[in-house]
Amino acid sequence: MAAQKLHADDTPVPVLAPGNGKTKTGRLWTYVRDDRPAGDPTPPAVWFAHSEDRKGEHPRQHLKNFTGALQADAYAGFHHLYGTGRIYEVACWAHARRKFYEIHAIHPSPTTSEALAKIAALYAIEDEIRGKPAECRREVRQSRAKPLIDELHNWMEKTVRKLAPKSEAAAAIRYSLSRWRALTRYIDDGRLEMDNNNAERALRVVALGRKNYLFAGSDTGGERAAAIYSLIGSAKLNGLDPEHYLRNVLARIPEHPISRIADLLPWNMTTVQSHTSQAA
Repeated sequence: MAAQKLHADDTPVPVLAPGNGKTKTGRLWTYVRDDRPAGDPTPPAVWFAHSEDRKGEHPRQHLKNFTGALQADAYAGFHHLYGTGRIYEVACWAHARRKFYEIHAIHPSPTTSEALAKIAALYAIEDEIRGKPAECRREVRQSRAKPLIDELHNWMEKTVRKLAPKSEAAAAIRYSLSRWRALTRYIDDGRLEMDNNNAERALRVVALGRKNYLFAGSDTGGERAAAIYSLIGSAKLNGLDPEHYLRNVLARIPEHPISRIADLLPWNMTTVQSHTSQAA
């Protein structure tokens, strides 16, 4: 939460409802800090939090101490966070692109083809500057991506007027135009990403888990799952094998002083596990 930028997302998780043997829908929220694409050596981390529902009060509580850029989708529960200026919205081009891709996969048209091509050109620039310092990324985006962004905006405004108002392509264009400021903030700040894929990748492990354990046994179980997902996800982000990491922690923790619990966090265990693997 001390970061200047976070990626956020959420996903449903079935939770056993007490008393009736049925499941209700809980929520797992994920918050990812990963500034390596902007050349920042700060270790990455992911934090999962469980809630009983999807009310906007949960991200408000989770982010009460955070100040900076929140890269997220268009979920309405995040919108109230942007009113004070303490947190500002950075939208996701992957979501905007997906609107056109889903239409194109079923009913390809010159409009969807051109939209996908124009967005692909922006992503090609990002591929070239990933891992470069933030100021370098900003300069490249200003010189090369900004003209493409302006051209895309003009094309969308002209094209949407030619389409049937209720068409799917028109809806996809309006989705982008209505979020244009948030979608284009990354052009002016090299620390920001073009999309929210960091958070989406963090949630893949939850989707896999749902196929195996089916549901959490209670809300307390959901909280335990969130804690384990946080450790596993952070270990993976730091290049650790999650199973080896957890084995190492479990072996050390009985004799480990509580005052030095931070020693066992994934980014502080990277060197220890590397040496252990080499010895093995």
